[in-house]
Amino acid sequence: MKFDIDRLVLVPDDIDLSRSPLAGHFDAETYILGVFNPGLLRLANGNLLMMVRVAEALRTPIIDGHVHAIRWDNNRYMLDAWPVEHADTADPRKFTLHGGAWKVMALTSLSWLLPVELTPDGLDIVELHYDKAIQPQFSFQCYGVEDARISQVGDRWLMTTCSVSPERHSTCLYSSTNGLDWTFEGIVLDHQNKDMLIFEGLIDGQYWAQTRPLGSLYFAYPPGSDWRAGPSINLATSPDALHWKPYEKPGIRAHSGTITMERMGGGTPPILTDKGWLTLWHGVEPKEIVGIYRTYWSILDKEDPGLTIETGKQAILEAAPDLTQPIEHQMYLRDVVFTTGIADGGEVYVVASGEADLACRITHIPKTAFT
Repeated sequence: MKFDIDRLVLVPDDIDLSRSPLAGHFDAETYILGVFNPGLLRLANGNLLMMVRVAEALRTPIIDGHVHAIRWDNNRYMLDAWPVEHADTADPRKFTLHGGAWKVMALTSLSWLLPVELTPDGLDIVELHYDKAIQPQFSFQCYGVEDARISQVGDRWLMTTCSVSPERHSTCLYSSTNGLDWTFEGIVLDHQNKDMLIFEGLIDGQYWAQTRPLGSLYFAYPPGSDWRAGPSINLATSPDALHWKPYEKPGIRAHSGTITMERMGGGTPPILTDKGWLTLWHGVEPKEIVGIYRTYWSILDKEDPGLTIETGKQAILEAAPDLTQPIEHQMYLRDVVFTTGIADGGEVYVVASGEADLACRITHIPKTAFT
């Protein structure tokens, strides 16, 4: 679908590397691989704030027969090296190490989170808050902090992030009372459970969230079923937003009549509308290494989000090559839009997405598009 207001608002060249948390820690030159997948909230002054994932990569990762990765350790950033003949570097975002009994990988970049304040319509930058950046603090974040999702519940904001390390691939929670200063609350979902979106409101006194367990083994539905076996978006509940119990009913699943989805996961935190909880989510059609990412939408029941009331018949957002044409020289992925934030803009929703794992995209989507 096409929308009148749909543009890139932050690109790699907007970042001042001299103000990066990594600056001065090692001699190798870095560059901004991408600024993408922004969480979104509205500040008390009316401006919007994106919490942007900044992926900072080595300009020359392969030197002297070794491929290198950046790692945080005890308040320092350093480089690790592996013999290049032991690594598969086909994916520009990561490399896979050979020789093990299971898949082991390392990243070509380390991610940190940068708060970027925007005008109320989300279309112009007001300030990049480098002094409020969120970076690794613990060993379970040594390869970075990624993909913020922000929800307002009551008088505080709750932000989930993905923490990456050899110890675990987990979801962590931060909280804030002003949207700029964040407190680390702890790990809330364990290994390989990510894309956690907390509903913007309680249901019967309980917090609710969408989750996305990773996996590669699925059991078949019976012949003729309405559902296709494979990835899904699950649900969980909590009394305090810290301790989560999986919900018994399935969440959003791939319908048998739809295209095959290699992956699917939550995009924007569910917000309450007259019809139910509106949630935007991503589905991935297999293609080459990464696949084709599109954004879809569903309405979940107000009282029981395990019931899906309605799902749009087609993608609401797809990758937009016309938007990335001015930064074509920096492109390393295609066919990817990854929607991660939503805010009320009156007659429209202001929707924030990562475009091509490279830039931040803002789209004004009329509320009538979800009817």
